Amino acid sequence: MWNYSEKVVDHFLHPRNVGEIPDPDGIGEVGSLACGDMLRLTFKLGPDGKIADARFKTFGCASAIASSSALTEIIKGMTLEEAAAVTNRDIAKYLGGLPEEKMHCSVMGREALEAAIAWSRGERTEPYRLEGEVVCKCYGVTQKEIERVCAENNLTTLEEVTHYTKAGGGCGLCHDRIREIISGSAQKEQKPAGGDELTNVQRIHMIEDLLEKRIRPALRQDGGDIELVEVDRNVVTVKLKGACATCPSSSITMRQFIEKELTKSVAGDIRVEEARH
Repeated sequence: MWNYSEKVVDHFLHPRNVGEIPDPDGIGEVGSLACGDMLRLTFKLGPDGKIADARFKTFGCASAIASSSALTEIIKGMTLEEAAAVTNRDIAKYLGGLPEEKMHCSVMGREALEAAIAWSRGERTEPYRLEGEVVCKCYGVTQKEIERVCAENNLTTLEEVTHYTKAGGGCGLCHDRIREIISGSAQKEQKPAGGDELTNVQRIHMIEDLLEKRIRPALRQDGGDIELVEVDRNVVTVKLKGACATCPSSSITMRQFIEKELTKSVAGDIRVEEARH
């Protein structure tokens, strides 16, 4: 039996924003009934260009319903640029975590959001289309999706990839190919981890990008924020703001979240320190 958080149970039993928006500005549809999970996300932009309303229809398990419900709550009030930075981990975190075996539901939410944003910008005329090599034919998962999920969630095993994407959970004929992709993704991650090939300017740009796209949106969900103060070689000085500034767990946030994200995605020798003034 899955160990669900209280928030997952609440969003499953009392899902928010169920339905479909008439004449929406964004439409994202992913998954299929044949695969067991399907999500249709629609949203409407307000006069200020921010997402004023978002609704969903889904076919799937409790985690799929809860993840879809949480997604609509997360993106309300966001600009398209802010919404585009939402990751599957943001959805899982909002729900207080998901069982590893159900993380693919949060990934489906992120895919639907991306498809809806692309539709809104005129980059797509159809709700969703698989792109690139289809690795898992049972569940329609591509190489591109596996590589991305591995990079975003630091996945290193076949079992983890199956939990996050369903790939490999059917006939099993794709297992060797998935392992090849995992190995290739790990080698790509090792390059920036050494940091020797990066100039300080490159490091700063990568850090700023990561703060804006991953770290700041996650902190803002809890009423916090972050400001980059200085980058001196491998030492990154930041200032925590909002709820994070007075939170007794700020040191844990610094080490287990912010520093972990930077060392994983920018350089393995990075150390994060908090500004004292």
